[in-house]
Amino acid sequence: MKKIISLALTAFLTLSLVACGSNTNNGANTTPSDSATPTPTPTAATEPAETQVLKFAALETAYGADIWKKVAAGFENANPNVKIETTIDKSLEDVIGPSMKSGDFPDVIHISVGQPKGMTETFVKDNNVLDLTDVLSMTVPGESVTVKDKIIPGFTDTSITNPYSDGKTYLMPMFYSPTGLFFNAGLFEAKGWTVPTTWDEMWALGDKAKAEGIALFAYPTTGYFDSLFYALLNEVGGPTFFDDAMKYSEGVWQTPEATQAFDIISKLASYTEQTVPANANKDNFVKNQQLILDNKALFMPNGTWIVGEMGNAPRAEGFKWGFTSLPAVKDGGDRYSYTFFEQIWVPAKAEHPDLAKQFIAYLYSDEAAAIFAEAGAIQPIKGLSDKLEGDNKLFYSIYDNGTKAAMGAFATTDPVEGVSISDTVFGTVDSLVTKAKTKEQWVEAITKASDALRGALK
Repeated sequence: MKKIISLALTAFLTLSLVACGSNTNNGANTTPSDSATPTPTPTAATEPAETQVLKFAALETAYGADIWKKVAAGFENANPNVKIETTIDKSLEDVIGPSMKSGDFPDVIHISVGQPKGMTETFVKDNNVLDLTDVLSMTVPGESVTVKDKIIPGFTDTSITNPYSDGKTYLMPMFYSPTGLFFNAGLFEAKGWTVPTTWDEMWALGDKAKAEGIALFAYPTTGYFDSLFYALLNEVGGPTFFDDAMKYSEGVWQTPEATQAFDIISKLASYTEQTVPANANKDNFVKNQQLILDNKALFMPNGTWIVGEMGNAPRAEGFKWGFTSLPAVKDGGDRYSYTFFEQIWVPAKAEHPDLAKQFIAYLYSDEAAAIFAEAGAIQPIKGLSDKLEGDNKLFYSIYDNGTKAAMGAFATTDPVEGVSISDTVFGTVDSLVTKAKTKEQWVEAITKASDALRGALK
């Protein structure tokens, strides 16, 4: 599941985050890597360098733990006097939270924005993340190119990686995945249906499917509406309008562009399978995803990790994954696919900040990238997607045929008590489906939250 995700594929490459460890400590895997080259035995002529312990923490997701163990071992092999202690857990925020309150911080943390408890957002809002701009100019360990030279342009120029609009990078991009609408291509072939290219075509298909007892739409949880909503804002108003919305510009939610986006989401809610809200939580979200595999719903917003996540799930005869960007708002209009990417960062109070930066630089090496690729995790490294095969070739080629990539998210602000823009914008979708709230109430709440956050911008 994305962001909870998080963002596991059995196909060759995709996006998400993982971590490793073999011993259990407070529910987490916490252990130094066991396959590193041992520190050389001291001789009479030399004294051994002091061993440094790098503390690394990551949210555990469906990719498993082994790849982080292998990556840690690779870094240790190149740095014999370094040991990496890993803490990986599905409830990472609960595991490392208490120790951080007492001043014991990991040196490196791999957990993205958008998690339920908002750890990363909290660190950013409190100015407790280390400036990592100099990592971009570091030479990748074991190679002759810099980190910046390897990263696909645009990934370090977003409101997520550069949250303070000061030209500096504080969160480094790690694994990425195009997001869009997933469907059963086999069903479309059997029915002779065409994948909609405009929203008008989408509604017409929804009516046709409804006549056969199939819902047009489903979603795992409301959290998945971030990628859909961000792409839609770009479609209705372009990048400038999207940027205005992300920065809570006054009056932005009363514009014709915003109204068009709200109308589309509200109509989509009316075409949503009615059982979805009851299962739209971390315990039952797979039931919503299963609706696509069982031909009970046509489209679902998700990321490329869905293939691995549902790899062993039952499915209708003839099922095969299909993937498309959002339909255009008008014939010939721009179509967008939001690119979800995960971040890795360093707490401002990390004990070994320089070593942490070296470790992050190593994560962009060909050696580390190959290890990640074994588990299907693709980084925004130039040329890496050329090696994709199977389903992932379909997914990552979405940008080859005119679809535009959307990146970024709501701007970081100082904390405002009682206000969560994510909960207000995305979390309300369940209530739109159940009709517990109207579109007008939704827009009013978004406007109020936006107004409250505008003055608190970082």
